[in-house]
Amino acid sequence: MVLTINTSLGDEIAVSLLAGKKNINAKIKAPRQQAEKLLPLIEKLLYKNKFSWRSIKEIRVQNEGGSFTSLRIGVLTANALAYALGIPAKDLNGGQSFRFSGGQAVKPKYQSEPNIGKKAMPAC
Repeated sequence: MVLTINTSLGDEIAVSLLAGKKNINAKIKAPRQQAEKLLPLIEKLLYKNKFSWRSIKEIRVQNEGGSFTSLRIGVLTANALAYALGIPAKDLNGGQSFRFSGGQAVKPKYQSEPNIGKKAMPAC
C-alpha cells in the first residue's frame, strides 16, 4: 500500500492510501495546523479502512509548492514515517530521492527562503 501526503494546498491537508486498485482519499481544512492534524488524519484513515501502519510499503509526498512551513511539515513527516517503518519515501513529481545509510528520503524544493521572526531594523 502507498501513502500519499500533500500539505502544499494552503489551508488543507490531503492524504490518500493506494491499496491495489483501491484509492482512498481524505482532505481536511487545517489553517496553520498541519503539524497538529497530519498524523491524526493518517491514523484515522488507516483505522477506518482497517489497515495498520505496517501495511504501508511506500510513502509519496508533494515536495514543492505551498508555504515553507506547510511543505516542511509534509516532507519531514513523510521522511520520518518512512525511516521508522523502514520503507522508501519518494516525491510525487518523479524527482530523485536521496539515499542514506538508514533508508531513502525526499528533499523539499522551497519556493523562497523562510520568513521567520521580525525583520532587522535598518542601521541609523
